[in-house]
Amino acid sequence: MKIVVAAASALSLWMLNASATPQDGAFQKIAHDYIEQYLRANPEDATELGDHRFDGQLTDYSPEAQAKELATQKEFRGKLSDIDGSQLTGANNIDFRILKENIDYQIFRAEELKEPEWNPLVYMQSLANSLYLLVARDFASPEQRIPNLRHRMEEIPRVIAQAKGNLQHSPRIYTETAVEQTQGAINLVREELAPLLDRAPQMKNELAPLQQKTAAALEDYKKWLQNDLLPRSDGNFRLGAEKFRKKLRFALASELSMEEIMKRAQADLKQTQTAIYETAVPIYKKYFPSADSATLADKHKVTAAVLDKLAEQHPDDATVVGYAKEVVGEATNFVRSHNLVTIPDTPLDVIAMPEFKRGVAIAYCDSPGPLDKTGKTFFAVAPTPKDWSKERKESFFREYNNYMIRDLTVHEAMPGHYLQLAHANEFSAPTLVRAIFRSGTFIEGWAVYCEQMMAEQGYGGPEVKMQQLKMRLRAIGNAILDQSIHAGNMTEKEAMDLMMKETFQQEGEAVAKWKRARLTSAQLSTYFVGATEHLDLRAAEQKKLGKDFDLRKYNDRVISYGSPPVKYVRELMGL
Repeated sequence: MKIVVAAASALSLWMLNASATPQDGAFQKIAHDYIEQYLRANPEDATELGDHRFDGQLTDYSPEAQAKELATQKEFRGKLSDIDGSQLTGANNIDFRILKENIDYQIFRAEELKEPEWNPLVYMQSLANSLYLLVARDFASPEQRIPNLRHRMEEIPRVIAQAKGNLQHSPRIYTETAVEQTQGAINLVREELAPLLDRAPQMKNELAPLQQKTAAALEDYKKWLQNDLLPRSDGNFRLGAEKFRKKLRFALASELSMEEIMKRAQADLKQTQTAIYETAVPIYKKYFPSADSATLADKHKVTAAVLDKLAEQHPDDATVVGYAKEVVGEATNFVRSHNLVTIPDTPLDVIAMPEFKRGVAIAYCDSPGPLDKTGKTFFAVAPTPKDWSKERKESFFREYNNYMIRDLTVHEAMPGHYLQLAHANEFSAPTLVRAIFRSGTFIEGWAVYCEQMMAEQGYGGPEVKMQQLKMRLRAIGNAILDQSIHAGNMTEKEAMDLMMKETFQQEGEAVAKWKRARLTSAQLSTYFVGATEHLDLRAAEQKKLGKDFDLRKYNDRVISYGSPPVKYVRELMGL
């Protein structure tokens, strides 16, 4: 029902604004029709965005459906080419370009990337996430959600058959990961639907045979991945320079070229290594007052020793959620007292992370989809998985120590993702383009920018600044890895050396990142490029206004436009 209200309000907005110019009316009609077909063709995305009309459906991955989808994208691209963008007014002027870029990206993915033919992880959106989305958020009663859960489980054998028919020469790392994720899907079907099903015992009993059938189908698929696809998984995990360049341009929607990104990342790596060392020296002297000048001159040793010392102060399974609640309050009070940005009224619930999502990161922000205007925002914080050893738990909490949790709270919650997305949901326009096609580069860039802004203002002192600079090094390293792996020939050893020796990452973290970097392309560059663009934007505003620059006014304005690519915010601000 929520989406009906949202769509109705959007429709009334279109009607009110349709008279702006004839071109506005034409664009709004095209945008409305495109979004409607997009949500219908991608029902899992629709659920995640907060449109629940298609909750009982899964994507059709058949070659016929893919060909039809490509033809539809080209048809809409042609319609947009008939629009004179210079005649569009208000938000339409920007949203016209955002929609064109997103359609071009979809065409590139279909014609050049062709992921359904080689990437088995594509299908996990339907085989696992589609079910999780119906359980994770309490957007409707169990009696309304469980029938859709049934419909989606009934569709899973069809998706499996399409995956088997489509997949050919997958890269080995992709197939190995698909085996792991399929086991996760099996566990999800067998055990992790309980939070929803237990609330409707009769429906739970009626669904039990289908649960078993679905789990068995996924077991069969896992065996096929292991015994059929894996032996012939001889594809190259590297995207290649030409495709990477194109994908980077589409995925980031940035004006920075591939070469400029690498040049700035290499320069920022050296500058940030110097900054973290200079921050570490006074702390090192405090903990090791008898250190001689030769020791103090060893930049890597001093930095690593301080990070190691700070890691001693950390929570445990029993205290981490309570500590995170305290930190959210502390960060909120800091933002308010320093007048940094307007704090939204939207409530934020700090919760323990669901068991099956633990063991990767200490925390994440789970905001409602942009079409779900009444959903809660959760700041999920993780105790460690129950089956971890004492040593592994200790290592995890040393990495996510008290100071790192404070920096991560800035990134994920206040004034990072939670605050920015709450403001974004207040933005309204004649179409839903900006709500649906949000820029990950803007969103992640804002959160990384906030880490630096809070450290600049003194939040948490030099100890938290050490963690902020460590995370900045990680973002820089991510961008270098991304490009060096997919547009170059970076080896595992070179990648591990970069992460462990240059950016102070632990071995376990670096091993996981090497895997993630091979499985993704263009995504790991998001953090560095987004932060770079946000910092460039602030510098341009400071240069323009000089002593009249007001940080709160600046921050409020930047996040008042929704979540478009930063280049459009720069244009809207006249910079």
